Amino acid sequence: MPEIVLLSDARIAEVPVKECDEPLVDLRALESLQVDRRLADPEGAYARVRLSVADRLVAAQTRLPRRLRLMVVEGFRPAALQHHYFAGSVAAHRAAHPDWDEQRAHLEASRYVSPPEVAPHVSGGAVDLTLCTASGVELPMGTEVNATPPESDEACYTAFPGISAEARRNRDILGAAMTSAGFVNYPTEWWHWSYGDRYWAFTTGARYARYGMSAGPAR
Repeated sequence: MPEIVLLSDARIAEVPVKECDEPLVDLRALESLQVDRRLADPEGAYARVRLSVADRLVAAQTRLPRRLRLMVVEGFRPAALQHHYFAGSVAAHRAAHPDWDEQRAHLEASRYVSPPEVAPHVSGGAVDLTLCTASGVELPMGTEVNATPPESDEACYTAFPGISAEARRNRDILGAAMTSAGFVNYPTEWWHWSYGDRYWAFTTGARYARYGMSAGPAR
């Protein structure tokens, strides 16, 4: 597999942000996309992304075969929840490896959970998604959405070579549609794509990120 730059890499945090103040919009209002409720929260944050991200998701949908739909699992994630996820992952690594120091545990945790200060979901610029049929049946992708590297033996890595031919075709279909719409993938998670955040800016060579940490949906 190609070299992977993790979100904990110091170069990601160094990317400047020029906030464009785009609002978060609700993807449930778009008929062209499927929005799954497995991570639904009472405020509906999971179904929201920045306006340009929503537009690009619609564009990506038009690039799929007619029988397929994008199924969004999670968009925006509040900062407090991201802190909770990351702290829990670090603690789990420390418990499993008592000989690791905090820095090693932080690095390993970031292979799956983004450090809060650079987390794409907190910016509203990231989306976790998969492919499904028009009737909502998910396609085989090699692992479940949100599978961790340890539990999947790293099959969650986008370029992992050991998945079935069908799963590889489906990942390639998803990747082609998302890339053509301007998204970048986080390579340890085949389902995670973003636009406008620091990781997108670093990957594409943009001078700055468009989105910093979002305050969340307007009340």
